[in-house]
Amino acid sequence: MATHPKNRICLWYNGDAEEAAMFYAHTFPNTSVDAVHRAPSDYPAGKQGDVLTVEFTVMGIPCLGLNGGPAFQHDEAFSFQVATADQAETDRYWNAIVGNGGAASACGWCKDKWGLSWQITPTILSDAITHPDPAVAKRAFDAMMQMTKIDVAAIEAALRGG
Repeated sequence: MATHPKNRICLWYNGDAEEAAMFYAHTFPNTSVDAVHRAPSDYPAGKQGDVLTVEFTVMGIPCLGLNGGPAFQHDEAFSFQVATADQAETDRYWNAIVGNGGAASACGWCKDKWGLSWQITPTILSDAITHPDPAVAKRAFDAMMQMTKIDVAAIEAALRGG
């Protein structure tokens, strides 16, 4: 028998869990499609033999994609927060998600084409908005509130007081 993680995130898809898992595996490090399981019989959202679930890992986090049909949609109440080291890594992930049918939002948030929310967050931003000096934290936070994709140079300028 297969081994299963004690806990994993189950994400609901409308028939395209395998496509989503493959996109994540091609986009993020430490990400893989681990198993694809087909329905043993017909079910409300599909037929016998259709992909029912996909086991995948996103940056080390075990996930299960469930092709449950159109009844439920993703929203911002759940998101993956991806810590990035610099502007190049921020741009790479942001552009991959938004450029593959996704949508930009505000303050480093975007959605992939399946409606799943992602926070592409440079570590400098996380450190800046929790800075022990409240004035520095406020400057960084105020700068972030004006952004769509996070601009590392603008956060650095806010840290310096510029």
